Amino acid sequence: MPGLIEKKRFMRTLFAKTISVLLHKENENRSFSGPIDSIIILATEKTGDSILLTPLIRNIRSNFPNIEIHLVCFSQASATFFRYDRNITALHEVKRNTLEYLKNVLSRKFDILVNTKDGPSTNFLLQTALINARYKIGHDNAYHKGIFDHLLIVDFHTRIALKNCMVLNVLGVSFSEEDCRPYIPLQPIGKDVSAFSETINRNELIGINISAGAGNRYWTEEKWSALIDNFPGSRFLIFSAPADSGIKKRIEKAHKNVLPGPETNNIYEAGLLVSRLRLLVSPDTAMIHVASCYGTPVVGLYTELHADQSRFGPFLVEYELVRSNSSQVCDIPVADVVIAIRKMLSIQPESGTGSIQVSPNALKSWTST
Repeated sequence: MPGLIEKKRFMRTLFAKTISVLLHKENENRSFSGPIDSIIILATEKTGDSILLTPLIRNIRSNFPNIEIHLVCFSQASATFFRYDRNITALHEVKRNTLEYLKNVLSRKFDILVNTKDGPSTNFLLQTALINARYKIGHDNAYHKGIFDHLLIVDFHTRIALKNCMVLNVLGVSFSEEDCRPYIPLQPIGKDVSAFSETINRNELIGINISAGAGNRYWTEEKWSALIDNFPGSRFLIFSAPADSGIKKRIEKAHKNVLPGPETNNIYEAGLLVSRLRLLVSPDTAMIHVASCYGTPVVGLYTELHADQSRFGPFLVEYELVRSNSSQVCDIPVADVVIAIRKMLSIQPESGTGSIQVSPNALKSWTST
């Protein structure tokens, strides 16, 4: 395995150097000038990444209402998330229709290209090289030297939503911290979810998301049940991905203070319910960022990896992070999460709008926690 990793790293480095020689950008911080009629953005792959890209898209649209905003998606998850986003002019999927991608992207010229990847990626570098744009913006790292017209120098541990918005500085657009709050594009809402949402009193329920995007970020069913037992006077609502619906139903059946909820068919439906919660408890996954969209307070369960906490932690909401002493979220003791929830409940009102007021002077504070 170490040999394979080293081989991949060598090939990635060789590819980046080849692209650098071909593009040969000598000045990596030259100013952008001229009109902006079109911009193309290379979007990172996961649903959580997509949520954190939305502030940049919204701010570009609001400041340049007449330009074309094109989005290149490298995964089905990203394409599904952005399909209904009215801020986007056109969505392009790299891996699905080569001829269409060649016609609509590679055969034309854009004013600006934005590569949102702040780490090494052969796919992103390849598209950066292939797409014709007169000004290319990327993040400063060793693999991006000589490839871009402007490299964004931002601390690695900056919250990703804020880091994405740093592109606006290059375009001459000023922004506040609140401008960097993410959103979820409108998507179809099922009748069962719509009807259920109307029965929820705002800020009454504690939401629990039992699913995660990686195996090491899961907490156990037994620990979720033990957590609920510690709050007999509170009411809970369980969220899960379709693959974990069996666990969701077992927990709902086992606890009288858990309100059985409908299955959500998309992230927008989940967001509709999250917007009505008093608090969301979740492992490090996209649901943390859903809460940021609506100002819902969070208790987040994270591994020991500092970058996951600093870059992908809750943003623009009140929160408590519960950190594992290992690379496994399942190693977090129930007692630690109980303490975090009690702390959050002690500072949260019993009712209200759930909105969080954030100081506009705190823009530089959203880095490592």
